[in-house]
Amino acid sequence: MTTAPVSGSLPVYRWRLAPEGLATRRQLRAKGLRPGGQDVVAELQRPRRRRGPLVAYLYRVDRAKPVRPMTPGRWAALARANRARRICAECRRDAGYVIPTSLGACVPCADSDSN
Repeated sequence: MTTAPVSGSLPVYRWRLAPEGLATRRQLRAKGLRPGGQDVVAELQRPRRRRGPLVAYLYRVDRAKPVRPMTPGRWAALARANRARRICAECRRDAGYVIPTSLGACVPCADSDSN
């Protein structure tokens, strides 16, 4: 077994060289799992040319817990949140699409403000 360099108190592995049994949040989610409150056990660094390495945290797969199922209340809350993202702050109408945060309003209202 090779040892990884240590960053602070966490071992650091290079991209695609993490040992078996460790996974990122996305990898856990793809398996239907979540970290479940466990601490980060290592870092995964992906090299980037201009702005330094990209870091992902690794968790132990054997300590991961199953993803909690969506309840009817959670589905309803998610639907309300998504509906709120489509309501224009100026004209208060449903735009039919998620309003970009950069505009802060539907496209017609944003265009009329710029003129």
